[in-house]
Amino acid sequence: VQLQATGGGVVQAGGSLRLSCAASGRTLTRYHMGWFRQAPGMEREFVSAISKTGGSTYYGDSVKGRFTISRDNAKNTVYLQMNSLKPEDTAVYYCVADALRLGPDQLYDYWGQGTQVTVSS
Repeated sequence: VQLQATGGGVVQAGGSLRLSCAASGRTLTRYHMGWFRQAPGMEREFVSAISKTGGSTYYGDSVKGRFTISRDNAKNTVYLQMNSLKPEDTAVYYCVADALRLGPDQLYDYWGQGTQVTVSS
């Protein structure tokens, strides 16, 4: 499956952005989906994950209560709604997919190219 993440940009602290991840090549229902991020000089960090049906969701501690993951399998797209953004949310955000893996483990099989999110103070 190929993953294309879009929706990044520059936003002021306290603002919102919605990232989208469009999948092609395989039906999205085959995969658990997720988001990771990596800031310059920092290790890659788990952001969120969602099960194949959308019935289960997981969040990293730093984004709980501010970010919401969702999916529209009919559109083969996963979303990450990011509210109350902080400068420390600045990073490249990567969409991921795996037929079996779900959660903060970084060993997902498929990774998108990333989209830059910059939050100014």
